[in-house]
Amino acid sequence: MTTQQPAPSASVFSSLKGKLPKDTGIFIVMVGIALIFEAFGWYVRDQSFLMNPNRLVLIVLQVAIIGIIAVGVTQVIITTGIDLSSGSVIALTAVVAASLAQTSDSLTPMYPSLVNLPAVVPIVAGVGVGFLAGVINGVLITRTGIPPFIATLGMMVSARGLAQYYTQGNPISFLSDGFTSIGQGAMPVIIFLVVAVIFHIALKHTRYGKYVYAIGGNMTSAKVSGINVNKYLIIVYTIAGGLSGLAGVVLAARVSSGQSSMGMSYELDAIAAAVIGGSSLMGGVGRITGTLIGAVILGLIKSGFTFVGVDAYVQDIIKGIIIVAAVSIDMYRNRKKR
Repeated sequence: MTTQQPAPSASVFSSLKGKLPKDTGIFIVMVGIALIFEAFGWYVRDQSFLMNPNRLVLIVLQVAIIGIIAVGVTQVIITTGIDLSSGSVIALTAVVAASLAQTSDSLTPMYPSLVNLPAVVPIVAGVGVGFLAGVINGVLITRTGIPPFIATLGMMVSARGLAQYYTQGNPISFLSDGFTSIGQGAMPVIIFLVVAVIFHIALKHTRYGKYVYAIGGNMTSAKVSGINVNKYLIIVYTIAGGLSGLAGVVLAARVSSGQSSMGMSYELDAIAAAVIGGSSLMGGVGRITGTLIGAVILGLIKSGFTFVGVDAYVQDIIKGIIIVAAVSIDMYRNRKKR
């Protein structure tokens, strides 16, 4: 009896698939979306979507802010957690940083005796507030047993309320040039890429990354194998909070103002970027490179729809559909593995 051999084309495809980088599929999707908007641009507006430098710069800057948050959110999702507080933490850290970055030119500085401080002071203060928010999230989840969804939802509401109380609803402006410089030009992009490289290496080549994936893969097994699960969960949420704080500082520097309304729905964009990039809400799966591509895809979609004249409210509807579709695909993949 002869054994049926696989078709040569199938074996070649399987071999090629095994050699391709894991994020090749999502990268191809990103390129496809860009080309679709390019075609629509010529058809609808007789203009190029991709060849406009100003538009590309705007996309990259949008991606940088969301991407910084998404790097932290990715690590949370890998542990089977969720962080709904990112957008509100951005607002809180932005107003705290801005209040300490004011110059003597301000007619009503929040702290008259603390104007013209070195830029490092508001930067450290803003990031520090983000770290503190992350620590609180982590401690609530690990010490009280509150589900991550509820704990971070509480932080989302509280941080936004604190930002509004801190500013009384007023914007904080007249910020120093030293502070605003970190939000100008290519600096937000450089900061994002540095953050992405650091945590790509951390997840792929360090004990921290090994433990994060182990916790997300099977928390019980991770505990049995001697991993201090609570400790590493607190670290993960602290990192996520700190990166949200960094994003808030960069955003305040970019717009030269701190406002309590900043960061609205940014947490959803960050979660969407991570899930579109291949992170599984079931835990144990996720890559920073995929998240980076996912953030670019969101930036392309937002800019592309604006370019072709899609109403902003309709864009939100489509974004919601994309998030649901990404999660549905993730659920389908997990069912197939079982």
